[in-house]
Amino acid sequence: MKPLLDLPEHPTFDLDKLIKSCLDEDFGDRGDITSLATIPKGVTATGEFIAKEEGVLAGIAVAERVFTLVDDNIKRIWLAQDGEKVREGQSIGVIEGNAQSVLAAERLALNFVQRMSGIATLTSRMKAKLGESPTKILDTRKTVPGLRVLDKYAVRLGGGTPHRIGFFDMMMI
Repeated sequence: MKPLLDLPEHPTFDLDKLIKSCLDEDFGDRGDITSLATIPKGVTATGEFIAKEEGVLAGIAVAERVFTLVDDNIKRIWLAQDGEKVREGQSIGVIEGNAQSVLAAERLALNFVQRMSGIATLTSRMKAKLGESPTKILDTRKTVPGLRVLDKYAVRLGGGTPHRIGFFDMMMI
């Protein structure tokens, strides 16, 4: 399955730029010195993404982009997609490739998936508590700087309703 990414529109958001900035934060000007010192270049590694609890999956499409930017030769097989309900222990995907590349990408990819899945899951749970009520769960622009578009995407995957994304797209008086 190829992950789909239907992010909310924002005039200045650039997913690749965000991912590259996060990777720069991790690797500084020297890279992963542990992997470089302990893992020979030709070694391969395999990893599996497993759901730690029941919830709504979000961030797979972002994780896919992380792997693409780090090393597009890393093989990715996604067994679930953004917006799907997953159960505890369910395999979400498998990755395989150069061990240094896998280790360079997996933590950032996993951080995005965990954060976004948490948001989607909590939104879904709040929406479920509303039952048949016409009340809507709205997201706001009050998010972590730089992650607003991804947070709002996760809210939508969890069944929430988009609200304004910034000062520029809706007036509030």
